[in-house]
Formats: sequence, structure tokens, C-alpha cells
Amino acid sequence: MKITHFFILILLAGCQKEQKKNQLSSSDTDQKPEVVALHVKEIEDKALKTDTIVLSEDKNELINYILANLIEQKADKDSIVTSKFRLDFYQNKNKIASSKVFIRQYEKGSEWSGSFGLTDLSDKNSSFIKINCGYPACGYTYENYLYYLKNNNLQLVHQWQSMSDSGWGTWTEFLNEGSKDPKTFYCKTVAFEPTDDDSEDFGILTYSDSTSFSLKRNHWKKQLLTTKDKAYFEKKMSLNEFYKQD
Repeated sequence: MKITHFFILILLAGCQKEQKKNQLSSSDTDQKPEVVALHVKEIEDKALKTDTIVLSEDKNELINYILANLIEQKADKDSIVTSKFRLDFYQNKNKIASSKVFIRQYEKGSEWSGSFGLTDLSDKNSSFIKINCGYPACGYTYENYLYYLKNNNLQLVHQWQSMSDSGWGTWTEFLNEGSKDPKTFYCKTVAFEPTDDDSEDFGILTYSDSTSFSLKRNHWKKQLLTTKDKAYFEKKMSLNEFYKQD
């Protein structure tokens, strides 16, 4: 069983059995996350709420922890609230980088977490850092961010959403060459959703948005290799077959 699938099973095991109303938290696609250079003098916004993201219990040469600071919330004409967060990256109690992200329809009680590397098997001293935020229950959408931190220079490389609900869901899978700091890597969007015939045992597995990433002059460039939001692979299979894949 793939580690990714094992992780999903663990997540689904904690889901509540009763049907819940699906409440989604989505990114504001009109506003791009902003990386803030610390050498630029500025007055930082006062945090309304701060969460601590501990990436690993082991000592890491890059950072020790990240503070997720809620600094602003604004409602539009339709009463949809967009929350602005500042992510502060710390090494030995010294802030070395910051990034601002915007989350539309942020759910109160959402939790932040993070990990090093592109995959579950990545080295703990990888320059890649994954951060996610979402309400810890089935049917809620998580916001996910992939950062690259090298020589105190921070770049937001990729951003996506994920969701799981009773065995179904959508997420992004990354593939690299196995090195700690690869020069190229790829990702794709994976979705496993119920069939139209309402079968409880069978679903449709699809792959879409295959994307390549390459490091050019210490900056990551990405290129969409397939038609956006259009599946290039599709297969019908049972739930057992899907989670038993090698």
C-alpha cells in the first residue's frame, strides 16, 4: 500500500460517521500569496490570533518552527470573509523569512500543520516545506502550500486544495528523484470520487493537472503539462482495489 494511501486511511478513520453539512474553505484566487523580504523595513501587522506550526521534533538546519498569525479579516458584499495570515519562519528564535497568504471562508477552529520534503519519505533537512490549514473533519477543504527555503530565501512554489470524505477525496501527489534537494520534480492532481450510479463500492480514479517544476537561477519555474482541470487518466475501481494499489 502506498504511504499516501495509508495516510488517507488514517485521516478517514477519524471522520465522524454521521452525515455533516459540507462546509468549504477556499483560496481567494484573485490574490496571490506574498513573500515578504525581511531586509525591507516595515511595521508588522498586529496578530489577532497566532498558531505555532511544529514541523519536526528533530533538529533541522533550516527552521525550528513557523508562526501562523491571523492579521486581518474582511467581508465582501456577500458576507464572505477572507482571512489574511502572515507565516513567520524561525531558526533558533530568529525570524528569517515571512509570507502572507489569504484564505477565503476560513473556518473557525481550523488547524495548521506542516512537514519537510515533497513526500513522506523525504529527508528532514529538505529545503521544501509543506504547510496546510483546514478544519479537522470530513468534507472540509484544506489549503496547502509548498515553500522552498534556501539560504534564508523563501519562495512559494505551489499552492493547491485537498479534501477527503468517507473514502473519497482529491489531493496532489508529488514525484521527485529521491534526492534531498532535486533540481526537477513533478506533481499531479489525484481524485477518487463516487460513480454516477451511486454505487457505494465503486469510484472513478482520475489524474489531472500534471505539472513540472525546474530550478533556474535559484528560482523554481513551473509548467502545466496537461489541459487545466481536465482529466488525462480515468479508471473505474472499487474502494478496496484503490487502497490496495502498490
